[in-house]
Amino acid sequence: MRRLLVVSWVVALTATACSGVSSTPADTPGTTASVTTSSTAPADTSSSQPTSTTTPGSSTTDGVAPTTTTPEGMPIDLWVPHPGEGPVIGVVGVRYDDVLNLRAGPGTGSVVVATLDPLQDGIVGTGNGWQMPSGAVWWEVEVDGIVGWANQSFLSRMGDVLDLTSEVVAAIGLIPTAATMEELALTVACVHDPESEDCGSAPVVVVAPTVADLGEITVDVLGLADDSTAGYRLHVFGEPVDGDGFSLTAVERTLLCTRGVDDGLCI
Repeated sequence: MRRLLVVSWVVALTATACSGVSSTPADTPGTTASVTTSSTAPADTSSSQPTSTTTPGSSTTDGVAPTTTTPEGMPIDLWVPHPGEGPVIGVVGVRYDDVLNLRAGPGTGSVVVATLDPLQDGIVGTGNGWQMPSGAVWWEVEVDGIVGWANQSFLSRMGDVLDLTSEVVAAIGLIPTAATMEELALTVACVHDPESEDCGSAPVVVVAPTVADLGEITVDVLGLADDSTAGYRLHVFGEPVDGDGFSLTAVERTLLCTRGVDDGLCI
C-alpha cells in the first residue's frame, strides 16, 4: 500500500513539475568553473535565500537589497570556514545562467571584485564572517588569489558523492519517467523527503539540461529542515524514450553541508 501511495504521489508531482523548475531546456553553457574579475557593481536581487528566479545573465545573485552605506551588523564566527579547513567549499543555489558576486566587503554597498560561476569550487575561507541586521551571514573567502565577501546562503561545504539510483527506484517502486529532464529531476529530488509538502525549495538548475545519448541535468535542492545539511546537488541522467520523455538511468548525489564535514557526511 505504501508503494502504491508513493507511486501515485510521484505521478501527480510530475504532472505539475513545471511549477518547480523551468520546462524549457536552455542552451548549455560551459560547465568549467571560473573566476571573472570586475570593477563595477551590478544590481542585486532582493531575496535573502537561494532562488531559481534570478534574472538570467544579470550578474545579480548575492541575496540582499542594494545599499550605498557601510553595512551594519557585527562579526560572527559560528560555522565560518577558516584557512586550512578540510572540506571543499563551493557555490550552490545559483542558476546556470547567473553568477555569484564576490564583493570587497560584506553587503551590497561594496564593489564587486569578481564573479563566481554556479559550479565554482576550491573556495577557501579566511575565518572572517559578518552577520547583517537582517540575519543574513556573509563569509570572506579567497578564490584563485582573489579575496572578497559573498552571501553564505550561496556557499556550502561539499560532502560525499554517492550513487543513489537503486535507492530512488526502490523508494518509487519503479523506474520513473518524465516528459522533460527538469521534471525527472524534480521527481528524483522529492524522493529524498516524500513526507515534506514542498520537498524543500524548488530545485535550482545549476547545469542546464542537455540531450545526447542520454539526457543530463544538475540541480541543487536547498532549504531542507536540517541544521547540518543545507541540501543536495543531484546529477540526473535519463534515457530518451522513443523521442517522448526520459526514463531515469542514474542519480548521483553530493551532500551540501552547513556546519562541517566528517568522513564525507554533514555534521
